[in-house]
Amino acid sequence: MSNTAEKKRTSPLLLLIAGAILVIFDQFTKYLAVSHLAGREARVLIPGILELRYLENNGAAFSMLQNQQWFFYILTAVFLIFAIWLMRKIPQNTSEFNPLLWSLAILCAGAVGNLIDRIMHRYVIDFIYFSVINFPIFNVADIYVTVSVILLIILVLFHYKDTDLQKIFGRKNNANQKEDAQ
Repeated sequence: MSNTAEKKRTSPLLLLIAGAILVIFDQFTKYLAVSHLAGREARVLIPGILELRYLENNGAAFSMLQNQQWFFYILTAVFLIFAIWLMRKIPQNTSEFNPLLWSLAILCAGAVGNLIDRIMHRYVIDFIYFSVINFPIFNVADIYVTVSVILLIILVLFHYKDTDLQKIFGRKNNANQKEDAQ
């Protein structure tokens, strides 16, 4: 394929629109949870496996860091700044990093979805419960975060090579360059 026909990376506008749609969907599902689950018994979807159960989560997964809202605000802000910085560092003249861009966009959507809850309510609305394994109750934004982190791990460990990551993060340090020259 010639350089002129080479695919470009995904448009930042497209990533922003997709992220916004994911956040809107997350917030819509939380609205439905409040409207149909708050103050009511759990709704069993698949007996012994899956339930919808309303929970106001003041902490992180597994009830860690309860009522530490400022920690979550700062952590989310730092993560979003890092993610945007990383997305801007990705070369624009190639599509090879599109899976990385999409994974970061989905991860940002999950972070923003839960951040909106923390700002608006001082807690995160959770409502999906896997009773078969007694897994903590979670929400759609948590699914975005989990899936995107798994994708990022797979991409970094198995898809991208060190040379690919150097295209994003810059040149090797001087010690590595000297070793390569020998």
